[in-house]
Amino acid sequence: MVSERNLSKNVCIIGAGPSGLVAARELRKEGHNVVVFEQNHEVGGQWLYQPKVEHEDPLGSSNVLKVHSSIYASLRLTSPREIMGFTDFPFLVKKGRDPRRFPGHKELLLYLQDFCEYFGLREMIRFNTTVEYVGMLDYPEFGKDLRWIVKSKEKEAEERVEEVFDAVVVAIGHYSQPRLPNIKGMDAWRRKQMHSHIYRVPEPFRNEVVVVVGNSLSGQDIGMELVDVAKEIHLSAKSLDVSEGLSKVISKHQNLHLHPQIDSLHEDGRVLFVDGTSIVADTIIYCTGYSYSFPFLDTKGMVVVDDDRVGPLYEHTFPPSLAPSLSFVGIPRKLIGFPFFESQAKWIAQLLSGKRTLPSWDEMMQSIKEFYRSREVDGIPKHNTHDLANFEYCDKYADYIGFPHLEEWRKELCISVLRNADINLDTYRDSYDDSEMLQEAYQSPHFAHLGPETF
Repeated sequence: MVSERNLSKNVCIIGAGPSGLVAARELRKEGHNVVVFEQNHEVGGQWLYQPKVEHEDPLGSSNVLKVHSSIYASLRLTSPREIMGFTDFPFLVKKGRDPRRFPGHKELLLYLQDFCEYFGLREMIRFNTTVEYVGMLDYPEFGKDLRWIVKSKEKEAEERVEEVFDAVVVAIGHYSQPRLPNIKGMDAWRRKQMHSHIYRVPEPFRNEVVVVVGNSLSGQDIGMELVDVAKEIHLSAKSLDVSEGLSKVISKHQNLHLHPQIDSLHEDGRVLFVDGTSIVADTIIYCTGYSYSFPFLDTKGMVVVDDDRVGPLYEHTFPPSLAPSLSFVGIPRKLIGFPFFESQAKWIAQLLSGKRTLPSWDEMMQSIKEFYRSREVDGIPKHNTHDLANFEYCDKYADYIGFPHLEEWRKELCISVLRNADINLDTYRDSYDDSEMLQEAYQSPHFAHLGPETF
Protein backbone atom coordinates (compact mmCIF):
# COMPACT_ATOMS: atom_id res chain seq x y z
CA MET A 1 0.00 0.00 0.00
CA VAL A 2 1.27 3.47 -0.92
CA SER A 3 -0.07 6.81 0.30
CA GLU A 4 1.13 10.43 0.22
CA ARG A 5 1.33 10.92 4.01
CA ASN A 6 4.65 12.19 5.29
CA LEU A 7 5.09 11.79 9.03
CA SER A 8 8.38 12.72 10.65
CA LYS A 9 9.55 10.36 13.40
CA ASN A 10 12.39 10.45 15.92
CA VAL A 11 14.43 7.39 15.03
CA CYS A 12 17.33 5.70 16.79
CA ILE A 13 19.73 3.63 14.68
CA ILE A 14 22.10 1.28 16.50
CA GLY A 15 25.38 0.86 14.62
CA ALA A 16 27.32 2.99 12.10
CA GLY A 17 28.51 0.20 9.83
CA PRO A 18 27.33 -0.18 6.21
CA SER A 19 23.72 -1.01 7.14
CA GLY A 20 23.44 1.71 9.78
CA LEU A 21 24.92 4.40 7.53
CA VAL A 22 22.61 3.72 4.60
CA ALA A 23 19.66 3.52 7.02
CA ALA A 24 20.61 6.96 8.39
CA ARG A 25 20.77 8.42 4.90
CA GLU A 26 17.41 7.00 3.79
CA LEU A 27 15.58 7.92 7.00
CA ARG A 28 16.82 11.49 6.88
CA LYS A 29 15.98 11.72 3.17
CA GLU A 30 12.43 10.72 4.09
CA GLY A 31 12.24 13.57 6.63
CA HIS A 32 12.87 11.73 9.89
CA ASN A 33 15.00 12.98 12.79
CA VAL A 34 17.82 10.47 13.21
CA VAL A 35 20.34 9.66 15.93
CA VAL A 36 22.93 6.94 15.27
CA PHE A 37 24.60 5.28 18.24
CA GLU A 38 28.08 3.88 17.51
CA GLN A 39 30.15 2.17 20.19
CA ASN A 40 33.46 2.84 18.40
CA HIS A 41 35.30 6.11 17.66
CA GLU A 42 34.69 5.91 13.90
CA VAL A 43 32.22 4.63 11.30
CA GLY A 44 32.69 1.30 9.52
CA GLY A 45 31.38 -1.32 11.92
CA GLN A 46 33.01 -4.61 11.01
CA TRP A 47 35.34 -2.79 8.60
CA LEU A 48 36.95 -0.70 11.34
CA TYR A 49 40.01 -2.86 11.95
CA GLN A 50 40.88 -3.40 15.63
CA PRO A 51 44.41 -4.79 16.03
CA LYS A 52 44.38 -4.96 19.83
CA VAL A 53 42.62 -8.15 20.94
CA GLU A 54 44.63 -9.08 24.05
CA HIS A 55 41.76 -8.44 26.47
CA GLU A 56 39.11 -10.31 24.49
CA ASP A 57 37.97 -13.76 25.61
CA PRO A 58 39.72 -16.08 23.09
CA LEU A 59 36.53 -18.06 22.53
CA GLY A 60 34.18 -15.09 22.79
CA SER A 61 32.25 -16.90 25.51
CA SER A 62 31.28 -13.77 27.43
CA ASN A 63 28.12 -11.87 26.52
CA VAL A 64 29.98 -8.56 26.46
CA LEU A 65 32.56 -8.44 23.66
CA LYS A 66 35.27 -5.79 23.93
CA VAL A 67 36.16 -6.12 20.24
CA HIS A 68 33.51 -5.69 17.54
CA SER A 69 35.51 -6.29 14.36
CA SER A 70 36.54 -9.79 13.31
CA ILE A 71 38.80 -8.59 10.48
CA TYR A 72 42.38 -9.89 10.30
CA ALA A 73 45.27 -7.77 9.02
CA SER A 74 45.66 -9.42 5.61
CA LEU A 75 41.96 -9.70 4.78
CA ARG A 76 41.00 -8.82 1.21
CA LEU A 77 37.48 -8.56 -0.16
CA THR A 78 36.01 -11.74 -1.61
CA SER A 79 33.87 -9.74 -4.05
CA PRO A 80 35.13 -7.27 -6.65
CA ARG A 81 34.64 -3.61 -5.81
CA GLU A 82 32.38 -3.09 -8.86
CA ILE A 83 29.50 -5.08 -7.34
CA MET A 84 29.83 -3.85 -3.77
CA GLY A 85 28.84 -0.19 -3.83
CA PHE A 86 25.48 1.34 -2.94
CA THR A 87 23.36 1.94 -6.04
CA ASP A 88 24.15 5.67 -6.32
CA PHE A 89 27.68 5.67 -4.88
CA PRO A 90 30.06 3.39 -6.82
CA PHE A 91 33.08 1.90 -5.06
CA LEU A 92 35.70 3.57 -7.25
CA VAL A 93 39.50 3.47 -7.30
CA LYS A 94 40.81 6.65 -5.68
CA LYS A 95 44.23 8.20 -6.27
CA GLY A 96 46.82 7.11 -3.70
CA ARG A 97 44.68 4.25 -2.41
CA ASP A 98 44.55 0.48 -2.92
CA PRO A 99 43.74 0.18 -6.66
CA ARG A 100 43.04 -3.57 -6.72
CA ARG A 101 39.65 -4.90 -7.76
CA PHE A 102 39.69 -7.04 -4.60
CA PRO A 103 41.29 -4.54 -2.23
CA GLY A 104 42.29 -4.90 1.40
CA HIS A 105 39.80 -4.15 4.16
CA LYS A 106 41.06 -0.60 4.72
CA GLU A 107 39.85 0.40 1.26
CA LEU A 108 36.26 -0.51 2.12
CA LEU A 109 36.51 1.46 5.36
CA LEU A 110 37.67 4.47 3.32
CA TYR A 111 34.71 3.96 0.95
CA LEU A 112 32.31 4.02 3.92
CA GLN A 113 33.99 7.15 5.29
CA ASP A 114 33.64 8.76 1.83
CA PHE A 115 29.94 7.78 1.80
CA CYS A 116 29.51 9.29 5.26
CA GLU A 117 31.19 12.58 4.28
CA TYR A 118 29.49 12.89 0.89
CA PHE A 119 26.01 12.56 2.38
CA GLY A 120 26.80 14.52 5.58
CA LEU A 121 25.93 11.68 7.94
CA ARG A 122 28.58 12.28 10.61
CA GLU A 123 26.54 14.99 12.36
CA MET A 124 23.87 12.38 13.21
CA ILE A 125 26.30 9.95 14.88
CA ARG A 126 27.14 9.75 18.59
CA PHE A 127 30.51 8.02 18.69
CA ASN A 128 31.95 6.03 21.62
CA THR A 129 28.41 5.45 22.81
CA THR A 130 27.13 2.01 23.74
CA VAL A 131 23.43 1.17 23.77
CA GLU A 132 22.79 -0.81 26.95
CA TYR A 133 19.02 -1.19 26.82
CA VAL A 134 16.17 -0.88 24.33
CA GLY A 135 12.64 -1.59 25.54
CA MET A 136 9.03 -0.67 24.91
CA LEU A 137 7.56 2.38 26.62
CA ASP A 138 4.09 0.81 26.63
CA TYR A 139 2.87 -2.69 25.89
CA PRO A 140 2.16 -2.88 22.14
CA GLU A 141 -1.21 -3.08 20.48
CA PHE A 142 -1.14 -3.96 16.79
CA GLY A 143 -1.68 -0.88 14.65
CA LYS A 144 -1.04 1.48 17.59
CA ASP A 145 2.08 3.65 17.59
CA LEU A 146 4.72 2.19 19.86
CA ARG A 147 7.58 4.13 21.46
CA TRP A 148 10.93 2.92 22.74
CA ILE A 149 13.13 3.69 25.73
CA VAL A 150 16.82 3.71 24.77
CA LYS A 151 19.47 3.76 27.49
CA SER A 152 22.98 4.56 26.33
CA LYS A 153 26.35 5.37 27.86
CA GLU A 154 29.12 7.47 26.37
CA LYS A 155 32.59 6.03 27.08
CA GLU A 156 33.81 8.88 29.31
CA ALA A 157 30.46 9.72 30.91
CA GLU A 158 29.51 8.82 34.47
CA GLU A 159 25.78 8.46 33.87
CA ARG A 160 23.62 6.57 31.43
CA VAL A 161 21.38 8.67 29.20
CA GLU A 162 17.74 7.64 28.85
CA GLU A 163 15.74 8.81 25.81
CA VAL A 164 12.47 7.97 24.11
CA PHE A 165 12.24 7.34 20.35
CA ASP A 166 9.35 6.65 17.98
CA ALA A 167 11.32 3.92 16.23
CA VAL A 168 14.49 1.84 16.57
CA VAL A 169 16.51 0.37 13.71
CA VAL A 170 18.95 -2.37 14.74
CA ALA A 171 21.97 -2.38 12.40
CA ILE A 172 24.76 -3.98 14.43
CA GLY A 173 25.90 -6.63 11.96
CA HIS A 174 26.39 -10.34 12.57
CA TYR A 175 30.12 -11.07 12.43
CA SER A 176 31.11 -10.42 16.05
CA GLN A 177 29.60 -13.01 18.40
CA PRO A 178 31.53 -16.29 17.87
CA ARG A 179 29.57 -19.45 17.13
CA LEU A 180 31.40 -22.48 18.52
CA PRO A 181 31.03 -26.20 17.85
CA ASN A 182 30.28 -28.59 20.68
CA ILE A 183 33.27 -30.96 20.79
CA LYS A 184 33.89 -33.56 23.48
CA GLY A 185 36.85 -32.52 25.63
CA MET A 186 36.85 -28.82 24.69
CA ASP A 187 36.69 -27.79 28.33
CA ALA A 188 39.50 -30.14 29.36
CA TRP A 189 41.91 -29.29 26.54
CA ARG A 190 44.67 -27.23 28.18
CA ARG A 191 46.44 -25.80 25.16
CA LYS A 192 45.47 -22.68 23.19
CA GLN A 193 41.94 -22.48 21.75
CA MET A 194 40.56 -19.39 20.05
CA HIS A 195 37.87 -18.30 17.63
CA SER A 196 38.91 -16.58 14.40
CA HIS A 197 37.14 -13.47 15.78
CA ILE A 198 40.45 -12.57 17.48
CA TYR A 199 42.87 -13.87 14.81
CA ARG A 200 44.84 -10.93 13.41
CA VAL A 201 48.32 -11.97 12.15
CA PRO A 202 50.13 -15.31 11.62
CA GLU A 203 53.34 -14.57 13.57
CA PRO A 204 52.15 -15.85 17.02
CA PHE A 205 51.75 -19.32 15.46
CA ARG A 206 55.34 -19.64 14.23
CA ASN A 207 56.57 -23.26 14.39
CA GLU A 208 53.30 -24.41 15.95
CA VAL A 209 51.05 -27.29 14.98
CA VAL A 210 47.71 -25.57 14.33
CA VAL A 211 44.27 -27.09 13.77
CA VAL A 212 41.90 -24.83 11.82
CA VAL A 213 38.29 -25.95 12.32
CA GLY A 214 36.01 -25.07 9.41
CA ASN A 215 36.88 -24.53 5.75
CA SER A 216 34.73 -21.46 5.20
CA LEU A 217 36.25 -18.35 3.60
CA SER A 218 38.04 -17.34 6.81
CA GLY A 219 39.21 -20.91 7.50
CA GLN A 220 40.71 -21.18 4.03
CA ASP A 221 42.28 -17.71 4.21
CA ILE A 222 43.83 -18.30 7.62
CA GLY A 223 45.01 -21.79 6.68
CA MET A 224 46.74 -20.43 3.56
CA GLU A 225 48.31 -17.57 5.51
CA LEU A 226 49.73 -19.87 8.18
CA VAL A 227 51.65 -22.14 5.76
CA ASP A 228 54.61 -19.76 5.77
CA VAL A 229 55.00 -19.64 9.57
CA ALA A 230 53.38 -22.66 11.22
CA LYS A 231 55.07 -26.06 11.41
CA GLU A 232 51.87 -27.84 10.37
CA ILE A 233 48.32 -26.73 9.61
CA HIS A 234 45.51 -29.26 9.85
CA LEU A 235 42.22 -28.18 8.29
CA SER A 236 39.21 -29.95 9.81
CA ALA A 237 36.16 -29.85 7.51
CA LYS A 238 32.61 -31.23 7.68
CA SER A 239 33.23 -32.93 4.35
CA LEU A 240 36.40 -34.07 2.62
CA ASP A 241 34.70 -33.34 -0.69
CA VAL A 242 36.29 -29.88 -0.95
CA SER A 243 36.56 -27.50 -3.89
CA GLU A 244 39.09 -27.95 -6.67
CA GLY A 245 40.69 -24.70 -5.54
CA LEU A 246 41.29 -25.89 -1.98
CA SER A 247 42.57 -29.26 -3.22
CA LYS A 248 45.13 -27.45 -5.40
CA VAL A 249 46.29 -25.31 -2.47
CA ILE A 250 46.71 -28.37 -0.21
CA SER A 251 48.72 -30.19 -2.88
CA LYS A 252 51.13 -27.22 -3.11
CA HIS A 253 52.05 -27.19 0.59
CA GLN A 254 53.56 -30.13 2.43
CA ASN A 255 52.60 -28.71 5.82
CA LEU A 256 48.88 -28.24 4.99
CA HIS A 257 46.65 -31.25 5.65
CA LEU A 258 42.92 -31.98 5.36
CA HIS A 259 40.97 -33.95 7.97
CA PRO A 260 37.33 -34.78 8.68
CA GLN A 261 35.53 -33.39 11.74
CA ILE A 262 37.02 -33.63 15.22
CA ASP A 263 35.71 -36.45 17.40
CA SER A 264 37.31 -35.34 20.67
CA LEU A 265 40.06 -33.31 22.34
CA HIS A 266 42.36 -34.77 24.99
CA GLU A 267 44.27 -33.25 27.90
CA ASP A 268 47.66 -34.32 26.51
CA GLY A 269 47.07 -32.09 23.44
CA ARG A 270 45.79 -34.84 21.18
CA VAL A 271 43.11 -33.98 18.62
CA LEU A 272 41.23 -37.11 17.54
CA PHE A 273 39.34 -36.98 14.23
CA VAL A 274 36.25 -39.03 13.38
CA ASP A 275 38.24 -41.27 11.01
CA GLY A 276 40.40 -42.46 13.93
CA THR A 277 43.50 -40.45 13.04
CA SER A 278 44.97 -38.01 15.54
CA ILE A 279 47.63 -35.33 15.90
CA VAL A 280 49.09 -33.40 18.85
CA ALA A 281 48.41 -29.70 18.38
CA ASP A 282 49.56 -26.46 20.00
CA THR A 283 46.58 -24.33 18.96
CA ILE A 284 43.05 -24.77 17.68
CA ILE A 285 41.47 -21.90 15.72
CA TYR A 286 37.69 -22.20 15.33
CA CYS A 287 36.62 -20.66 12.01
CA THR A 288 33.06 -21.73 12.68
CA GLY A 289 31.08 -18.59 11.99
CA TYR A 290 29.09 -16.16 14.05
CA SER A 291 25.80 -15.91 15.92
CA TYR A 292 23.19 -13.16 16.02
CA SER A 293 23.18 -11.42 19.39
CA PHE A 294 21.13 -8.47 20.67
CA PRO A 295 21.88 -8.37 24.42
CA PHE A 296 20.48 -4.84 24.79
CA LEU A 297 17.09 -5.60 23.22
CA ASP A 298 14.07 -6.35 25.44
CA THR A 299 11.00 -7.23 23.36
CA LYS A 300 9.25 -9.29 26.05
CA GLY A 301 9.93 -12.40 23.99
CA MET A 302 8.38 -11.03 20.79
CA VAL A 303 11.72 -11.30 18.96
CA VAL A 304 14.01 -14.19 19.89
CA VAL A 305 17.21 -15.73 18.57
CA ASP A 306 16.71 -19.50 18.35
CA ASP A 307 19.71 -21.39 16.95
CA ASP A 308 20.59 -18.31 14.90
CA ARG A 309 17.09 -17.83 13.57
CA VAL A 310 16.05 -14.27 14.45
CA GLY A 311 12.32 -14.24 14.54
CA PRO A 312 9.67 -13.95 13.76
CA LEU A 313 10.76 -11.41 11.12
CA TYR A 314 8.71 -10.57 8.06
CA GLU A 315 11.11 -10.49 5.11
CA HIS A 316 14.05 -10.71 7.56
CA THR A 317 13.33 -7.12 8.58
CA PHE A 318 10.10 -6.56 10.52
CA PRO A 319 8.79 -8.29 13.69
CA PRO A 320 5.03 -8.46 12.96
CA SER A 321 3.98 -7.49 16.50
CA LEU A 322 6.35 -4.52 16.73
CA ALA A 323 6.79 -3.24 13.16
CA PRO A 324 7.41 -0.75 11.79
CA SER A 325 8.62 0.90 15.01
CA LEU A 326 11.24 -1.85 15.42
CA SER A 327 13.17 -3.12 12.42
CA PHE A 328 16.45 -4.83 11.53
CA VAL A 329 18.82 -3.99 8.69
CA GLY A 330 21.52 -6.42 7.61
CA ILE A 331 20.25 -9.72 9.02
CA PRO A 332 20.41 -11.73 5.74
CA ARG A 333 23.70 -13.31 4.71
CA LYS A 334 25.11 -14.62 1.44
CA LEU A 335 23.84 -11.88 -0.83
CA ILE A 336 25.25 -8.70 -2.39
CA GLY A 337 24.95 -6.75 0.83
CA PHE A 338 25.09 -3.02 0.21
CA PRO A 339 22.27 -2.71 -2.38
CA PHE A 340 20.11 -5.01 -0.25
CA PHE A 341 20.70 -2.94 2.92
CA GLU A 342 19.75 0.11 0.87
CA SER A 343 16.42 -1.45 -0.16
CA GLN A 344 15.71 -2.39 3.48
CA ALA A 345 16.47 1.15 4.61
CA LYS A 346 14.16 2.70 2.00
CA TRP A 347 11.28 0.42 2.98
CA ILE A 348 11.70 1.22 6.69
CA ALA A 349 11.90 4.97 6.01
CA GLN A 350 8.74 4.95 3.89
CA LEU A 351 6.79 2.84 6.38
CA LEU A 352 7.65 5.23 9.19
CA SER A 353 6.62 8.28 7.15
CA GLY A 354 3.28 6.65 6.34
CA LYS A 355 3.94 6.43 2.60
CA ARG A 356 3.61 2.66 2.75
CA THR A 357 1.95 0.15 5.03
CA LEU A 358 2.78 -3.43 5.92
CA PRO A 359 0.37 -6.35 5.41
CA SER A 360 -1.80 -7.43 8.33
CA TRP A 361 -0.27 -9.29 11.29
CA ASP A 362 -1.91 -12.54 10.11
CA GLU A 363 -0.54 -12.13 6.58
CA MET A 364 2.98 -11.42 7.83
CA MET A 365 2.94 -14.41 10.21
CA GLN A 366 1.62 -16.64 7.43
CA SER A 367 4.41 -15.49 5.12
CA ILE A 368 7.03 -16.25 7.81
CA LYS A 369 5.58 -19.74 8.43
CA GLU A 370 5.60 -20.50 4.71
CA PHE A 371 9.23 -19.36 4.46
CA TYR A 372 10.25 -21.57 7.40
CA ARG A 373 8.41 -24.50 5.83
CA SER A 374 10.16 -24.00 2.49
CA ARG A 375 13.55 -24.03 4.24
CA GLU A 376 12.67 -27.27 6.01
CA VAL A 377 11.58 -28.88 2.73
CA ASP A 378 14.90 -27.84 1.18
CA GLY A 379 16.75 -29.44 4.10
CA ILE A 380 18.30 -26.17 5.28
CA PRO A 381 19.22 -26.20 9.01
CA LYS A 382 17.58 -23.63 11.26
CA HIS A 383 20.91 -21.85 11.90
CA ASN A 384 21.11 -21.10 8.16
CA THR A 385 17.66 -19.46 8.07
CA HIS A 386 19.07 -16.10 6.98
CA ASP A 387 21.61 -17.46 4.45
CA LEU A 388 19.72 -16.51 1.31
CA ALA A 389 22.14 -16.86 -1.65
CA ASN A 390 19.31 -15.90 -3.96
CA PHE A 391 19.23 -13.03 -6.48
CA GLU A 392 15.51 -13.59 -7.08
CA TYR A 393 14.80 -12.91 -3.40
CA CYS A 394 16.65 -9.57 -3.61
CA ASP A 395 14.57 -8.62 -6.66
CA LYS A 396 11.32 -9.68 -4.98
CA TYR A 397 12.25 -7.60 -1.94
CA ALA A 398 13.02 -4.60 -4.17
CA ASP A 399 9.54 -4.86 -5.72
CA TYR A 400 7.91 -4.00 -2.37
CA ILE A 401 9.18 -0.42 -2.71
CA GLY A 402 9.84 -0.03 -6.42
CA PHE A 403 13.61 -0.35 -5.85
CA PRO A 404 15.62 -1.31 -8.96
CA HIS A 405 16.48 -4.98 -9.43
CA LEU A 406 20.10 -6.06 -9.22
CA GLU A 407 21.66 -5.39 -12.60
CA GLU A 408 22.49 -8.45 -14.71
CA TRP A 409 26.15 -7.46 -14.84
CA ARG A 410 26.25 -7.36 -11.04
CA LYS A 411 24.78 -10.86 -10.82
CA GLU A 412 27.07 -12.21 -13.55
CA LEU A 413 30.22 -10.73 -12.00
CA CYS A 414 29.24 -12.26 -8.65
CA ILE A 415 28.73 -15.73 -10.17
CA SER A 416 31.94 -15.42 -12.20
CA VAL A 417 33.94 -14.73 -9.02
CA LEU A 418 32.37 -17.66 -7.17
CA ARG A 419 33.28 -19.99 -10.03
CA ASN A 420 36.82 -18.63 -10.24
CA ALA A 421 37.36 -18.94 -6.46
CA ASP A 422 36.09 -22.50 -6.57
CA ILE A 423 38.81 -23.45 -9.07
CA ASN A 424 41.60 -20.98 -8.25
CA LEU A 425 41.31 -20.31 -4.54
CA ASP A 426 44.73 -18.73 -4.04
CA THR A 427 44.74 -16.55 -7.19
CA TYR A 428 41.12 -15.55 -7.95
CA ARG A 429 41.52 -12.08 -6.42
CA ASP A 430 44.35 -11.22 -8.83
CA SER A 431 43.66 -13.32 -11.92
CA TYR A 432 40.30 -13.20 -13.70
CA ASP A 433 38.72 -13.28 -17.12
CA ASP A 434 35.65 -11.08 -16.96
CA SER A 435 36.62 -8.06 -19.07
CA GLU A 436 33.43 -8.20 -21.17
CA MET A 437 31.25 -8.12 -18.07
CA LEU A 438 33.37 -5.29 -16.66
CA GLN A 439 32.82 -3.20 -19.80
CA GLU A 440 29.09 -3.82 -19.49
CA ALA A 441 29.26 -2.68 -15.88
CA TYR A 442 31.16 0.51 -16.70
CA GLN A 443 28.62 1.39 -19.40
CA SER A 444 25.67 0.89 -17.04
CA PRO A 445 23.90 3.82 -15.31
CA HIS A 446 25.68 2.86 -12.05
CA PHE A 447 28.99 4.04 -13.56
CA ALA A 448 28.17 5.79 -16.85
CA HIS A 449 27.34 9.19 -15.33
CA LEU A 450 30.95 9.41 -14.09
CA GLY A 451 32.49 9.59 -17.57
CA PRO A 452 35.18 7.38 -19.15
CA GLU A 453 38.11 9.24 -17.54
CA THR A 454 37.10 7.71 -14.18
CA PHE A 455 38.40 4.34 -15.31
